[in-house]
This record gives sequence, structure tokens and C-alpha cells, in this order.
Amino acid sequence: MKDPHPNQSGFRTVLQYTGIPPSWLDKRPRLPSRNWLIFLSITQSLIGFYVYDRHQSRKIRQEYVDRVKHLAEEPLQSLDFPRTVTVYSAKWPGDDDWDRGSRYFRKYVKPIFVAAAIDYTVIAGKRHGDLATRVANDIKTERRIALGLDPPPLTLSALRVPTKGTSETERRRALEGGIVIIGRPAFKEYIAGLRRGWTESLERVDEDENFQEHSRATDTLTSPMHGEPIPTRSRLPSSRPPGLFSPLGTAIRASPSSSSPPPTRDSAGADVPPPTEIPPQPPQLLVPFVNLVGIKLFPLMIWDLFNERHKVRAGAEAAYKLVSGATRPFERSDVDFDLSAEGYYKSSTADFPADMQKARSEYYKALPEKLSTARALARGEREPTKSEIEAPPPTEVELRAERLKKETRWRADERGWDIVRPDTPVEWDERWEGALQVFIDPPNVRYE
Repeated sequence: MKDPHPNQSGFRTVLQYTGIPPSWLDKRPRLPSRNWLIFLSITQSLIGFYVYDRHQSRKIRQEYVDRVKHLAEEPLQSLDFPRTVTVYSAKWPGDDDWDRGSRYFRKYVKPIFVAAAIDYTVIAGKRHGDLATRVANDIKTERRIALGLDPPPLTLSALRVPTKGTSETERRRALEGGIVIIGRPAFKEYIAGLRRGWTESLERVDEDENFQEHSRATDTLTSPMHGEPIPTRSRLPSSRPPGLFSPLGTAIRASPSSSSPPPTRDSAGADVPPPTEIPPQPPQLLVPFVNLVGIKLFPLMIWDLFNERHKVRAGAEAAYKLVSGATRPFERSDVDFDLSAEGYYKSSTADFPADMQKARSEYYKALPEKLSTARALARGEREPTKSEIEAPPPTEVELRAERLKKETRWRADERGWDIVRPDTPVEWDERWEGALQVFIDPPNVRYE
């Protein structure tokens, strides 16, 4: 008779009385199946690549932080300010997310600035042309203040106790600060705004009023109705609570005495010629930036996911250039900065002018019906329907304001797209020579 309990080791005998099935103790390890081996190999490789990339990214960032952190320990005077830079970012063509450039700065460049105790101000354009307009207006304001046409703004520096050399120190610190330009679109808009600011007239012009005067004689909406003034941003109608409708309220005539006077144009500075030379400007840090948008660039997006360390190194090297302060004069060849980035624009961006014109045509096609309804209700020619009582249609004044807002945006988009489109070269001015500087790699520094 076979012994039901063959000779077993002490360890197996003890485990037998713990309730573990004996079949479990008899199993032998074996390799997984072919499919499992493929799955595990791929997943473990991807995890390994990702972990290695993030480890190298932290190592590279820490390396540059250690290079500049001693600057944060330098003491400042009680009335002094830290070094401050201005960061310019523009909307990437074909991407509805306008903040990609500034987020690139905060992720890859900002950590080095923080370690070096350098303050920064981010200015991002939400639409094409916003950055160029902002730069041009800032320069015009500085020119008007320098000529005495406008009073200087009240700032913290104006509240400080005046000491000898205060203005010279502020000017020197402004030049030592620098400008950070993220990507090709921001660079083209900055140069365009720089040229407009130092070339155009200093006369203050209301673009809304110019548009009104240009189209007043030809457009149906610009003919006043019952003496109502043509609305501008300073004369927009007040908002009306939803669900309320009063035909009599829309037909109230504005008396001549209560109508606002036409705005006057500030012509001071109209006869000031542009300067033949411009003063030195803060040096520029040109940071290459490519925003991958579109299904065709999906393979490059996957590549970037596992090669984050290259962006970290590029951002750290760019920040270190500004921290070190080594510069050279701006050259004509610099207008081709990051030119290859325009090859990553979505192909649909070529249809941007046509799409905008289509939206404009559709709006003006539906506008006469809205205008006819507004005038019929305002004149009492018919009673409002139930749906019009629940959701009152816009009045003629509101339609004028809406049309002004849309036209202003469309025209601004057209001007902005003319600046950033790939076939538009960067504007060059001979006055740039000697006035603009570019940050470069510090001497005796080798990057790995």
C-alpha cells in the first residue's frame, strides 16, 4: 500500500498544516507566454525611458541652479530693486490656446531665474497682433513722457526719497534687466511693435472713431436713428436684465442737450517727427520654441514625451545666458531667428484670412434681418412675439455696438496675421544697429 504521506521536508510539512493546498507547493516557475513577454517588455521599456528622462531632467536643472544660486545671496540696498526682466509671448498660429509660450517659459526657463533671484513680468498676446500693439503703445507712451506731452505715471520709484544718481541707477537697471522673447511669432510681433513705436506719430487716435468716420457715409448702420449717437467703447449701452422687453423703451429719443459731445482727438505730438536714432534698448534673450499642434505631428509629440531633458537643457542654457549678462550687437542675420519653427505651423493656417472673411460675410448676411426686427419693434409697427418677449432681440444701438466690436476684432486679426504669417519677413530698420543687443553664451563655458 502506497504511503499517503511520503517523506517531506520539515518546511513543506509545516506549510501542509497551514491550509495551503498541496498543489501550490508542487508548482514550478515558468516563463510567461509570448504575448505576456511582449507586453511586459514594451511597458517596462517605456517606463524605463520615462523614468530615466525625468531623472536626467532634474539633474540638468539642478546643475544650472547650482551655478546661479550664489547670486540670490548678494545683498541689496534698502531702496534698491532686484533685477527684473520682461517676458514676451504670442499666440501660436493654429492653436486656440494662446498661453503655450508663457507656460513653456514657466516650466523650463523660470526655475533658473528664481534660483538667481531675478524677477520677471510676463506679457502674453491673446490674439495675433496684441503683442505688437502693446509694445508700440508702451514706446509711444515713453516718448510722450520724455517730450513732456504726458505726465509721468505714479510708481513706487516716484515715492522713494530722491537721492543723487537715482534716475541713472534706474535706467541702468532697466538696461541690465533684459527682454525674454519666446518663439518666432513673439519675435516678429516684438520687432514690428518696436518699429511702429519709434516710427509712427505720437498723436492719440481712437481707432473706433476712425472706423465710424470711414464707414458713416456708406453703411446702413451708421445712419443715426431718432438722433441716437453712434456707439463707441465710451458710449456703449448699459446692459439690460434678461426677460424684460419694452417697445417704448427702445424708441426713446435722445435730446440734443443730453447727447454726449463728439470726442476730441488729442493732436498733441502729431507734428513730432520720428527720431533718427533710438536710445539703447534692453538686451533680448531669444528662446526657440515650437508648439506641436495637429495629428500629423503626433509622432513628434510622443518623441518629446520621452525626451523632456532636451527642453530642460535648452531652457536652462537660455536662462543662463541672461543671468551671465554677456551680449553682442543685434545683427541683420538675427531676423531669421527660429525660422525653422514656421515649418511646424498647421497647414490650415493658410486659410485663416478666408475663414475670417467667411465669418464676416455670414454675419453681414444675417444682419439686415436683425436690423429690420429691431426697427419694427422700436417703431411699434408690430407686437413682439412670445419668444421675443422671453428673449428680447437686440436693439439697433446694440447691433451697432456689436458690429463695431466685431469689425474692430476682425481688422486687428488681419493686421496681426499679416505680421506673423510665414511669408512675411521680419521688419528691419537701420536704427536697430547700435541700439539692440542679444544675449549670448558666456565666455569659457562649455555645454555638454
